[in-house]
Amino acid sequence: MAADRALDQRYLTMPHTERGMVIGLFGGSFNPPHEGHALVAEIAMRRLGLDQLWWMVTPGNPLKSRTELAPLADRIAACENLVTDPRIKITAFEQTLGVSYTANTLAKVKARNPHAHFIWVMGADNLRTFHHWQKWRLIAETFPIAVIDRPGATLAYLSSTMAQAFSHARIDEDDAGVLWKKQAPAWVFIHGPRSTLSSTALRNGNSPHHK
Repeated sequence: MAADRALDQRYLTMPHTERGMVIGLFGGSFNPPHEGHALVAEIAMRRLGLDQLWWMVTPGNPLKSRTELAPLADRIAACENLVTDPRIKITAFEQTLGVSYTANTLAKVKARNPHAHFIWVMGADNLRTFHHWQKWRLIAETFPIAVIDRPGATLAYLSSTMAQAFSHARIDEDDAGVLWKKQAPAWVFIHGPRSTLSSTALRNGNSPHHK
């Protein structure tokens, strides 16, 4: 049965880092992952000048229902099917940390990798609810943040609580490539090709066409 699929142990270990690496952290439940997520990862790799991107598949999202959550091993396998760039590392190391919230995960990542530079990467659709995340201000003060445009979110981000609270920390999009050098809080909004796909629509059996 799919629910009983064993999870390869390599996904439960934090990816290896080298001194000076610039690494993007792209987390979510990815239930299911789709080409829109892959597009965010691709744009982040290119525009932020990343050496790696950790595609972090979470055991569960505290803000979302777990009743519709596919098994972790299935979601990881689906993510792997979307990725062709070897610098993008599919990982579920959060499973072994015993934490449920992004802020706690990032604190552990920072403590274990003081020699590397990290950027939190998220789709613009997450900006609308970012202020509901536990310790959301601490997240913004831990690592620089790159927000990648998503359909219908461009205007919404302007009025989001996070965008207003940290308006002073936003850098110009032309400087996205040096975001990793900035002391948090620092964030950038990156425009680019957008996918209309959403995990919710796919779970409900709807597959919107690309615009």
